[in-house]
Amino acid sequence: MAARGARTGTLHHKEDTPAEPAGKRLRTVATGRQPLAAVSAAPPPLAEEPVVFTGRDDVETLLNEKMKGKNKMDYKGKSEQMMEYIKKLRACIKWLLEREDANLAQIGKLSADLEAAETQYSEKVTQLQNALQESKETDEELQKRYASLQEALKKVEAEKMDALRSLGDEKEAKLAVESSRNEILEDLTKAQLEEKRLNHQIETLQVTNKSLQDYNVDLQTYIRTLQTDAEKHADTISKLQTEKTIILERLGNVTVQAESLKVQLDLAKSLQIEAAKQKDDLLKEIDSHRSELQRVRGDRDNKSAQVDYLLNELRRYEEMTRKSVVELDNAMAKSTSLDETCSSQREMIKALEIKLAAATEKSKWSDLTTMEVMTKHEDQKKMLADLQSRLEEAEQKILDGETQRKKLHNTILELKGNIRVFCRVRPVLSNESGAVTFPKSGENIGRGIELIHNGQEYSFTFDKVFDHSASQEDVFIEISQLVQSALDGYKVCIFAYGQTGSGKTHTMMGNPEVEEQKGVIPRSLEHIFQAMQVLNSQGWKYKMQVSMLEIHNETIHDLLSTNRVATQDGGSSKYNIKHDANGNTHVSELTVVNVTSVGEVSSLLRRAAQSRSVGRTQMNEKSSRSHCVFTLRIFGVHSGMDQQVQGVLNLIDLAGSERLNKSGATGDRLKETQSINKSLSALNDVISAIATKEEHVPFRNSKLTYLLQPCLGGDSKTLMFVNLSPESSSTLESLCSLRFAASVNSCDIGRARRQIHA
Repeated sequence: MAARGARTGTLHHKEDTPAEPAGKRLRTVATGRQPLAAVSAAPPPLAEEPVVFTGRDDVETLLNEKMKGKNKMDYKGKSEQMMEYIKKLRACIKWLLEREDANLAQIGKLSADLEAAETQYSEKVTQLQNALQESKETDEELQKRYASLQEALKKVEAEKMDALRSLGDEKEAKLAVESSRNEILEDLTKAQLEEKRLNHQIETLQVTNKSLQDYNVDLQTYIRTLQTDAEKHADTISKLQTEKTIILERLGNVTVQAESLKVQLDLAKSLQIEAAKQKDDLLKEIDSHRSELQRVRGDRDNKSAQVDYLLNELRRYEEMTRKSVVELDNAMAKSTSLDETCSSQREMIKALEIKLAAATEKSKWSDLTTMEVMTKHEDQKKMLADLQSRLEEAEQKILDGETQRKKLHNTILELKGNIRVFCRVRPVLSNESGAVTFPKSGENIGRGIELIHNGQEYSFTFDKVFDHSASQEDVFIEISQLVQSALDGYKVCIFAYGQTGSGKTHTMMGNPEVEEQKGVIPRSLEHIFQAMQVLNSQGWKYKMQVSMLEIHNETIHDLLSTNRVATQDGGSSKYNIKHDANGNTHVSELTVVNVTSVGEVSSLLRRAAQSRSVGRTQMNEKSSRSHCVFTLRIFGVHSGMDQQVQGVLNLIDLAGSERLNKSGATGDRLKETQSINKSLSALNDVISAIATKEEHVPFRNSKLTYLLQPCLGGDSKTLMFVNLSPESSSTLESLCSLRFAASVNSCDIGRARRQIHA
């Protein structure tokens, strides 16, 4: 009871007892150890055997047992039955007391184990903090030594880089010298080949020149011979011309004599014929001399042209000979300069080789120093890595201790059977003033919340409190073990409660398209499918079924139905809620879809989001106007172990509570607001009845509470998110939400039962 009281919240002032709703019947159940012990102390009859109770079924059978008699006046029979019934009641009370003592002993043992674990955890934390402090000091010292070594290493590396740079420059210079040397050698080889070619050409020219000189001598001899022949022919021609002149003179004389000697014609005919013959002979001889003269003239012209050509050739060869001699002189001079350059280059190469040997020796010493520094650096790195690994081991031990503490805490909560409550506060907007604070010291860090309303401070404590800086991933990490329970065969229910605009839909759904903004529903599905892949490798085979509905104006709508219009036009009356003997809930005619991957479920979530009823109010531009229930049924089979499990995961986003004067709702929105507030009020009544252990719990007062009956009054693992708006204008609604959450946290619904079949 002390543990329960810690969760109901402690007020810093005395609160007024709220008025009970009109027409509500209150019934006080007297509970206490002393009367039950007195009843159990009455001695039973000696003649009868004691009644033994073995379980809850025997108790329910006893409670359902009715008095029977032969007739109304059979008081003796009824008295005997009453005595027998009292005897059974005593045995039942004794069995209940023994069971309660056993539970209290187990709770005490677990509390002692938890205190021992917390003590051990605090000691380990202290030791680890001391070790961490020592490791930090060692790390700082190592960092300083590492910094000094880094500076020394930088200096050595700088010297090494200078040496490498100078070595590189020397290597480049050596390569340049070798390249120039190779080029010079190539030029020298080419010059030598050119010199050989020129020498050969000079020899050829000399031979040609000699032959040309011989030919020139022969030509000059032939020219002189031709000139002599020409002179001879000229004398002959002059003689012939003289003879011709004489002949012409004679012909003239003959003509004159002929004219004078016509008389002597007959006598002279023979002389004339003879003269004619001589004339013909002379003419023939003259023609032959003329042709011979022309031939001699042609030969003379040919010989003159040939002499001119030969003279030109001789002059050209003489010019070429002079050029060859000049080129030969230039080549010899170039060869001499190349020899001088090669000798100077050889001397330079020798000097560079001496410098290179010195630089190589210096580089060897630098490499040895660098290797020593690198060895020391590697040792320091190994030591640092060892310290880092020890630090990681210490952090892992801390995480393991925290995980063990959470498991023990969850075990105690499961043994108590309480509904777990997480509180989440959305961030303060720029135009809002905050009225919520969180403890910064003490045992309530991460579990406590403080609200200021009308100048007074109210403190509450829950299983976990998330401030405005908590991410979606931080929230899911805290509930991941609860989600995992669905795969293990448990019924799990997580629902979000709070006023409009407090962040319920963001917590449950978020934005599935953005990784950082995914809410509880998409992250739970990803976690289940990832865990299912691991369990598949261990022999488990799973089948998943998804359904999704909303309760709008006390009417159920199928969000996965393909015929949405028909559903809105009155088809919702076919959806009836039924609970079977095993505590499972079924809604008739509701669409159930088999899924095999996260992608398929995400597609169904998008379809359902488009069908859900939303509207705009003064408190929220996009307010959820219905209660949304997402159900994932998990069927697992392990053929090797011949075992079957059946789990259910219910994720519920409740519509936000709101005051009519603040929401400004009218018309359909007014009707929706009234319906939402009525269903949430019915939920409050159910929680109050469970908290006060009333005999009758009004689950049927609304479809929401009737749908949640297995989660609130059965063997389910249940967690509630209470979402708060931190603004000062919403403190009254926040205070009501916190009080309701404290009532929920105090509800004892019994231990969760795993649904497993052999």
